[in-house]
Amino acid sequence: MTKINLSTLQAMKQRGEKIAMTTVYDACFAQVQTQAGVEVLLVGDSLGMVLQGNDSTVPVTIEQMVYHTRCVKQGAGNALILADMPFMGAATVEMCLSHCQQLMQAGAHIIKLEGDAWLAETIQQLARNGVPVCAHLGLTPQSVNVFGGYKVQGRSDVQAQTLLAAAQQLEEAGAAMLLVECIPAELTQKLTKRSKIPVIGIGAGPHCDGQVLVMHDLLGITPGKPARFVKNFMQGEESIASAFENYVKAVKEGSFPAAEHGFE
Repeated sequence: MTKINLSTLQAMKQRGEKIAMTTVYDACFAQVQTQAGVEVLLVGDSLGMVLQGNDSTVPVTIEQMVYHTRCVKQGAGNALILADMPFMGAATVEMCLSHCQQLMQAGAHIIKLEGDAWLAETIQQLARNGVPVCAHLGLTPQSVNVFGGYKVQGRSDVQAQTLLAAAQQLEEAGAAMLLVECIPAELTQKLTKRSKIPVIGIGAGPHCDGQVLVMHDLLGITPGKPARFVKNFMQGEESIASAFENYVKAVKEGSFPAAEHGFE
């Protein structure tokens, strides 16, 4: 795989080629996923749940995110590294700048921020300082206590229009990428058509420019009942590498996600 950067992803969007993204937390899996053709490695604060055993991502610290980003960097090869800003990590612009510096120096190429239109000022400041941002909209797991659980967002007309307006405002502020989680497929289609930057989805239907899954979900090893948008790519396979290769193939050819993985 040739070196992946933001220009690569933008070109993929323009020619309609799907982008494959997975979460990863260490060098070994980073190497396996990159060799399988995954273009973007997300060092996710989901590690708070799948590695630490917490019931949310809230307990994850910036120190932990920096550590895992540094580990992933060692095995990432030519893949693009996207690192999560942890809970309250962007509470002020100054705090966010400091945390982004640590994550970028650890190996991240782009930083993901959860929030809404209020992130616009922060994104402008980060862009001025050479920090690309992926804005995470829809179901933002760090706000689980505000939402009252992991619930689909954007189902009402008001919610849908608010999300579309926020996406446009954040793109105009300088966001380099959007990630939308657990929103109706029809809303995702509108958003992706309007956006000039790549839109990655999880539980957001097939109309995005790319897809992301938590690697533990992809491998079928997450305890409990899997989320609706999850598919076990390890089933019937003899190797972890094959599971990632099948995921990439399914994303590229458009067979994943299917209708049963999305929301109306």
